[in-house]
Formats: sequence, structure tokens, C-alpha cells
Amino acid sequence: MSSGRVYTALGAEFQRIMSDIATNLQVVRERVAAAARAVGRDPAEVEILAVSKTWPASRLREAAAAGQRAFGENYVQEAEEKIAALADLGLEWHFIGPLQANKTRGVAERCAWVHSVDRLRIAQRLSAQRPPTLPPLQVCVQVNVSGEASKSGCSPAEAERLCTLVAALPALHLRGLMAIPEPTDNAVRQREQFAELRRLFTALRAGGLPLDTLSMGMSQDLEAAVAEGATLVRIGTAIFGERNR
Repeated sequence: MSSGRVYTALGAEFQRIMSDIATNLQVVRERVAAAARAVGRDPAEVEILAVSKTWPASRLREAAAAGQRAFGENYVQEAEEKIAALADLGLEWHFIGPLQANKTRGVAERCAWVHSVDRLRIAQRLSAQRPPTLPPLQVCVQVNVSGEASKSGCSPAEAERLCTLVAALPALHLRGLMAIPEPTDNAVRQREQFAELRRLFTALRAGGLPLDTLSMGMSQDLEAAVAEGATLVRIGTAIFGERNR
């Protein structure tokens, strides 16, 4: 095959990939809007966070070209590399994975949000390491609503105390709660787990904590999450496709 044909073929593949991501994003937006309208909510109340872990920066650039601005990463080094590679786009970066105490600096210095604060030590390090030239780091406390030993997150019983302590830290802005419920195809069980987080969220607000964010719901269960009050859904597969593992 001549070099001209190779470039033509590569260009066509690039356009196909871009089209796929743009189409997938539109489908996700329509799913969120339909789920919100079904329970009398304004679709504008629900933000889509594109979960981009393991995907190359080039794929994120394609999603940005299709209008996506907020991206979620699970691994600190991978996030740092993508943030540097895509610095020209002015994207909003969320860290959503388990965070070890020795990895907090990179997140504190480069991300706008952290959804996975599950203990006070992590919050304290994020606050101490947040550069004073940046606005406060937006954070959610992760709650283990399913009680799975393999899951990160504080217990529902511990959430109020942790939220109160996090809210008092100077370089953090406590925004809400996050959960990764037990995976299930049972729609009733999906809603039960999301409802538990919503009830906790409502109780903490009633107790005086100024929370406004419920980070819950992924590709397979976003409808249940939106029905139970999610304000931010974390979507990976439905936007980027199945990951190469």
C-alpha cells in the first residue's frame, strides 16, 4: 500500500473514532436527560464526568472535541501524565480512585476535585499540600454503602464525623458524598443502595453541612442513580468503550 493510502486509511480511522466518542457522549447525555425527566428533575442538575482511566490522552482529546470538559482518573501517575499532555485544553480534572497517603501531593497540586476522601489523614494531607495559589480543592467523602470489605470508603455511621472534620480544613471545600455500590443488574437493588446514600446526604444537610454533590452512578446504573438524586454520574465504558485489560 502506498504511503498516501496509509495516511488516508489512518485519517478515516481517526474520524471514525472521533465520531464514535461524539455519538457515545450524545447517547449518554440523552440517557441522563431521560432519567432526570422521568422523575421530574431538570437534566441540567446532573453533570457527566468522563472516567478516562487506562485510555490514552488522544482519546480524551477526542472527547474534549465533542464537548466534554470534566474527566476522572483513578491512578495518580497516569493522571499527572494526562494533565500535562492536555494542558492546552483547560480541562477539569477529578481524582476518583483510592488515594494513598504518599500519593496525595500530585493530586493536591493538579486536580480540581477529589471524590475518594475516606479518612481524615488523606484530607489533612490534601489540605496541607494544596498550593495557596489555587482555589480550594473540591472534595467528596466516599461512603461504603454496600459494606463490602474490598471497597474503600467510610461506613455510613462514620460519615457525619468525617464530613465535619473535612469541612473544617482550610484548603478544602467539602461538596458532598460519593459511593461505588455493589455491582448488580437488579434495578431495585441499584436504587436501594443509591437511596441509602441520598438519605445520608439529606440528613447531613439537615444537620448543617452545606453539601450539594451526590457523586454516584456509572455506565450500567446511571438511570437508578439519577432517579435517586445523583448530581454527578461517573461514566467510562458508555463513552470510551470496553477497556483493554
